[in-house]
Amino acid sequence: MKINWKKLIGSMAFPIILGAITGFITSGAMEKFKYMNKPDLSPPDWLFPVVWTILYALMGISYYLISVSGSDITTPKRLYIIQLFFNYAWSFIFFNMENYLFAFIWLVVLWILIILTAVSFYRINKTAGLLFIPYILWVTFAGYLNLSIYLLNKMV
Repeated sequence: MKINWKKLIGSMAFPIILGAITGFITSGAMEKFKYMNKPDLSPPDWLFPVVWTILYALMGISYYLISVSGSDITTPKRLYIIQLFFNYAWSFIFFNMENYLFAFIWLVVLWILIILTAVSFYRINKTAGLLFIPYILWVTFAGYLNLSIYLLNKMV
């Protein structure tokens, strides 16, 4: 298979750039996060942008693989866009709104959307679907972190 580099780079750049914009917009609200009670398994703050950049790149590669497959990607593309919206919106709910319980519920919906997207991608291109596994695992871990932060910091 010949690689369409322009399409591949565009597919990868789209989620990475939107993620960077979201990070920039929410960065001021993230200051409070540094001082919150966090669970024992909470990773260092510097790890989050590194992991998200890798995950967004994998999502972009996955999208590229289905986009060049020659298959009808209408439904998978819609799922992909919807889950990206939920992904980016979570940051605003968690960091800017500081609504940790609602953010957790939102994250559960995101997790379901990621699974649906991965399955729809897998049906078109197995590699494209499998590239979502690290994302699913990270969002599962993020769910643990989100719920733990809610429980450790909720006002009685």
